Amino acid sequence: MTIRRINTGEAELVINLFDKYRVFYKQVSDLALAKRFINERLNNNESVIFVAFDDAGVPVGFTQLYPKYSSARAVKNWILNDLFVEDTHRKQGIGQQLINTAINFGKQHEAKFIQLETANDNYTAQSLYKAIGFIQQDVDDGFLLFKIAI
Repeated sequence: MTIRRINTGEAELVINLFDKYRVFYKQVSDLALAKRFINERLNNNESVIFVAFDDAGVPVGFTQLYPKYSSARAVKNWILNDLFVEDTHRKQGIGQQLINTAINFGKQHEAKFIQLETANDNYTAQSLYKAIGFIQQDVDDGFLLFKIAI
C-alpha cells in the first residue's frame, strides 16, 4: 500500500471514495456533487487530500485536511475533516496510516495540532483516534470533537 498527496489534476482518484464517505454519513449518493466539491477544494487550494492505494494502484482510502488558523498563536493548524477506507480494506491499518500521514504533514508545516470530528455512534473510529493519541474535546450536534497536539 502507498499513500500520497494528490494534486488538482488527480481529483478523479478520490471522487468515488468521497461519495461513499458522504453516503456513510447518511447523505444521498451524488457523484456530480462529489466531483464538483473535490475539484473546487483542490483547484482553490482549500484542502489537502492524501489517498491510499493498494498494491495494484487502486485508491482504497483517503483523508482530506482543511486549514484552521490561529491568530493568537499565529499558526495554521489542520482539521482532518474526512477519513474513509473501503469496506473491503478496513481493519488493515489503512485508516491509521492515513491519520499518521496527516499528522506528519501537520508537523512538517509547523502546525500545533490536528483536530477531527466523528459521529458519536462511530465507536470504531473513536477507538482508533484514542489509540493514536487524540483527546476528546467536546460534543456538538451528535458529533464528537477530538484533538491531538503535534
